[in-house]
Amino acid sequence: MSLKLYRPGPDGLEPATVVQQDYRTRLRSRRWRPAALTNPEARPASAAGAVVLLGGLALIGFVIMVVGYSTGFWH
Repeated sequence: MSLKLYRPGPDGLEPATVVQQDYRTRLRSRRWRPAALTNPEARPASAAGAVVLLGGLALIGFVIMVVGYSTGFWH
């Protein structure tokens, strides 16, 4: 059994012509090439500053957990 697409024509229904396409052409999309987004107000963070910030947050979280478990707040 074959599924064909028949389109209406002047003489009735006619089979559509088959266009051989490479599968890669069907995968292309405009969304894969987005426009460049610029943000003039953004300032990139330095690597050292990011490490200090994340390390500080990890240390604060660790201290809160140690204090919470040592005081019996969490069992």
